[in-house]
Amino acid sequence: MQQGDALTLRVLKTLNEAQARWYVAREALARGRGGLKGMSELTGMSRPTILKGIRELQARARLPTGDRVRAVGGGRKRVEDADKGFVRALERIMAENTAGDPMSLLRWTNKSTGRIAEELTQSGHPASDETIRRKLIDMEYSLQANRKMLEGSSPMERDEQFRYINRLVKQCLRRGDPVLSVDTKKKERVGNFKNPGRTWRPRGKPSPVNIYDFPHLGEGPAIPYGAYDVGRNQGFVNVGISHDTAEFAVESLRRWWRLIGRRHYATATGLLLCADGGGSNGFRNRAWKYHLQQLADALGLEVTVCHYPPGTSKWNKVEHRLFSYISLNWKGRPLVSYETVVNLIGATRTKAGLRVTAALDAGTYELGVKIPDVEMERLNLQPHRTLPHWNYTLRPHEK
Repeated sequence: MQQGDALTLRVLKTLNEAQARWYVAREALARGRGGLKGMSELTGMSRPTILKGIRELQARARLPTGDRVRAVGGGRKRVEDADKGFVRALERIMAENTAGDPMSLLRWTNKSTGRIAEELTQSGHPASDETIRRKLIDMEYSLQANRKMLEGSSPMERDEQFRYINRLVKQCLRRGDPVLSVDTKKKERVGNFKNPGRTWRPRGKPSPVNIYDFPHLGEGPAIPYGAYDVGRNQGFVNVGISHDTAEFAVESLRRWWRLIGRRHYATATGLLLCADGGGSNGFRNRAWKYHLQQLADALGLEVTVCHYPPGTSKWNKVEHRLFSYISLNWKGRPLVSYETVVNLIGATRTKAGLRVTAALDAGTYELGVKIPDVEMERLNLQPHRTLPHWNYTLRPHEK
């Protein structure tokens, strides 16, 4: 409840019947369109009563001197006053439903005021949905939406892993080695489809897009795999058109090195990757480690991987230092073609100096490719002493 609404309810308690009617009528007129409905819902005063007050105000009615005003306490008693068990029954229903009591009829239905009134009536406490709404406000209930707050259970090693990642990042940056935060951005549909957000355009001339989002109306999916260079505040995004696989993820890193990395890190001895724990670069993904070994052999660099613990992907820097700005840059712009996707990503800039390079990857990456045990045994993989399932280094094979 807003502060102004709370003040209105407090003022009403100090007025007699006629004054309350005029006060609510004045507030309804001041609110403009929807004011009548809003004040009726806020105060519980019926629409005919508010309309009567509006007519009296418009007729410039004055406070009567001889007319009788209903005495304090007059009129029909409120339900909670006439039925002493009403409030207790309502509190029980709300507590049971909030706690998830399977015996409550409301447990598996929409908890509307009408359904609550129906259950109260069946239990011997007749009430209307308007009475329930008014009483719930008095009990400090309010209509609320879901809020994303729960991350699930956190592994016991979560803090230890964060400290370890922080330590390795600082060491690599001091040596002048690249540190990349990597992940796959949400898959986008390429075509003349609605893209959430708004952008400045001439008044009355929005960009027309397809009413339906059927896949056959577009060109296909765009799969942006991002690599954010922590030390240089630069991003690289490889836009795939096939599938988000481990081979595609490693190919994105190979392209980053070929287009950007080798020019700035010619003397590097290693590469540190900070990645999520799942997906195409997950710590359980055998293909991820297999293709990283091939990358290490090709570049002659040690590739170290540190995975973020489950449920902590929002801490991955690529999310809030690269992907979020890409989404802001193309909001409200239909991604009508792959060229549009690549150009919008490449045009992403921030005041802090972020620059982004984007490339289109037209390669085909197959799903479900199995890596044989014999190939996994050939990996030159060294698990770290600290949480070895999340931290490991792939060293190039000696030639």
